[in-house]
Amino acid sequence: MNVQKLQQNSYASPSRLSFPFDEIKNAWLPLLLDAYYIADQGVFEGIRRQTAKGRTLACSKWCSHCCSSHTTIPVYPLEVVGVYWYAIEKLDITQKKILLDPLRNHVSGDPCPFLNQGACVIHPMRFLACRHFNVFDTVCAENEDAFFTRREDVLTPIKKYKNDALSKMLPFLGLKTKAQRKEAIKTGWIHQQAQVLQEIEWSKLADRLSSVAH
Repeated sequence: MNVQKLQQNSYASPSRLSFPFDEIKNAWLPLLLDAYYIADQGVFEGIRRQTAKGRTLACSKWCSHCCSSHTTIPVYPLEVVGVYWYAIEKLDITQKKILLDPLRNHVSGDPCPFLNQGACVIHPMRFLACRHFNVFDTVCAENEDAFFTRREDVLTPIKKYKNDALSKMLPFLGLKTKAQRKEAIKTGWIHQQAQVLQEIEWSKLADRLSSVAH
């Protein structure tokens, strides 16, 4: 889920995450936070357009069907760095300990290892794919991946916002000019750099967390 909801079928205007000290310390962090903010703005506008047509957002707070059913969630290199940073630097000790076993024991095909009792432990830093995924009119059934069962009910990200968000992350991969970033998106090169969330070796993050969670 992406836009934070206070109750069923409600959504809030997004704001940019801000970690001033960390953004000075880590040059890559503003790139990621800007990308997420642009994506959130695009989702907000996409939902606004659909609800103006009479559709109802089915996603609500504590809904986590997609976190369990999706097996092809792409994660871009900068996002991996971001989640390592957030988990190690920003989660409290209790949250770190909660993640240790799911991360250490995660195997391909399992639900997202960051899901705990229906809630995303890293929700502020959830991945672009998670932010973009929103479903309309009917709540997903258990184990349903609505992208494949009823694509027409799944929000299609607004192209400009999505591409602008991806472009913001590309300097991390060495593409600093506008022309380079545009070409990387046009050719799909950026997507070739992504890994499938369920296939990432998250046990390495568990090892890092274990060293700071005791």
